[in-house]
Amino acid sequence: QVQLVESGGGLVQAGGSLRLSCAASGRTFSSYVLGWFRQAPGKEREFVASISRSGQGTYYADSVKGRFTISRDNAKNTVYLQMNSLKPEDTAVYYCAATSAISLATLINRYDYWGQGTQVTVSS
Repeated sequence: QVQLVESGGGLVQAGGSLRLSCAASGRTFSSYVLGWFRQAPGKEREFVASISRSGQGTYYADSVKGRFTISRDNAKNTVYLQMNSLKPEDTAVYYCAATSAISLATLINRYDYWGQGTQVTVSS
């Protein structure tokens, strides 16, 4: 079992940057593929990025490609989401998630564990 706790959200102006962190409990962190998702008010939760167990493989939603970077530190049981060139449409609650799937995953139902979310608000 894995428990995930996000941090790093906040209010930022358009064009600014934020780095989200997600700390995980458990000794098997490196055995999970990890992902970031987001949910804006009145919208469905959507995929943002995923990273492989080793950290060498990543995949991004088209809407964030080139602006966001997912990374992980297996020694610290932490996954990160560096968000640059933020836009008002990036405003959402951001969630990290973990899956025991072998490959990168974009579908919500592939993920077994979820954090409680952290709010990101981008002002124009």
